[in-house]
Amino acid sequence: MRLSFNMKFNAGLDGILNTQQKMNRAQDQLTKQTRLLTPADDPAASAKVLGLDQNLEQVAQFQNNSVLLKNNLALEETVLTNMRTTLDKARVLGIASGNGTYTSAEREAVAQELKNIQIELFDLMNTQNAEGGYIFSGFQDKKQTYSYNNATGIYEFQGDDGQKALQISPTIALAGNDSGKFVFENVDARFKASPAAIAAGGATAASVIVTDQSQFDAYFKKNYDRLTPANNDYNVVLTAPSSYEIQKNGAALVPPVTGAYTPDAPIVFNGLTITISGAAAVPGQVDFSLQAPEKKNILTTIGEFITALSDPTISNLNFNEAMSDNLVQITSAATSVDRYLSSIGGRINVLDSVYGTNEDLTINNKSYRADLSEVDYAAALTEITKQETALQAISNTFVKVSGISLFDYIR
Repeated sequence: MRLSFNMKFNAGLDGILNTQQKMNRAQDQLTKQTRLLTPADDPAASAKVLGLDQNLEQVAQFQNNSVLLKNNLALEETVLTNMRTTLDKARVLGIASGNGTYTSAEREAVAQELKNIQIELFDLMNTQNAEGGYIFSGFQDKKQTYSYNNATGIYEFQGDDGQKALQISPTIALAGNDSGKFVFENVDARFKASPAAIAAGGATAASVIVTDQSQFDAYFKKNYDRLTPANNDYNVVLTAPSSYEIQKNGAALVPPVTGAYTPDAPIVFNGLTITISGAAAVPGQVDFSLQAPEKKNILTTIGEFITALSDPTISNLNFNEAMSDNLVQITSAATSVDRYLSSIGGRINVLDSVYGTNEDLTINNKSYRADLSEVDYAAALTEITKQETALQAISNTFVKVSGISLFDYIR
């Protein structure tokens, strides 16, 4: 076979270029610290690495969400803990105000201290996060959570019931806030009976007072009828010569509630104390009702109690009612705060657990990715050395072969 000069030259050049390409590839692998420079190097491993990269990015976002959630929940937990302490102070002042020896000036001093507590609670309920959002306003976090209505004297909630949730794993999303509508607004005010009304007979006075709140609350929750208001009407029927029967909407209770009537002697009924005055009250009838339950935030309740404390002309009965309203509402508000503090603690526990799981998953995925793609330094260095040696040998051979011609033999 005839070998031309061009054929020998091109064959030698191709050998040099191929060897140079192999050496450059080994150098690139060492520089980029990966053996997969293109998908063609290992299609199966490249596909797995791509999936692992996507998973690592997703888990990294989950971890960022977890950090953000934990910061938000920590802020809310701090605010609610401070509120809990402040409510305890308000309760102590409320109990102290029931001292029968307090003068009007002393009650006014309590009222001033409660005003400061009310301002503190108002400020805590309107707490903002680092981005300037109101943490208890739900989705409407650019609106101040509570504002005071001068016309009605009521503190009004201005947010909504939304909760902003963030994904912390493919299947778990946790709320990073709690709406004030549930924490502060969805709190039962004190269950009460309406004032006694003399419907018949010669009674000179009548009163119905809640004297055992827990017993009355239990009876109220079991018997209050939201569908038929008439079933919440009660009658104390006085019959000759001197007895009484308590009826519900004109019908006897089961079992019947009866007893002997003595003017001004208390009649005890499921936490209520009913007092009827007047010897000529028999026969006769005194009516009262279970008042419809209502929700009321603690700011408004404290404001109403401050008004009662500042009124030197208020009767003992009305003051005691205002004080009872205040104490029961403070207890209900504290219970609600405790419930949400517990909820925050549970969410933080879940966050910590999932965060740890995601960290373990990240380590495992990175290790697997390294096994698939990372370069073996010893092998890469060996390959570079081998290709350098080959390149040197091919270069020397190329020089000698390309220099052979007929003129060399003629000389």
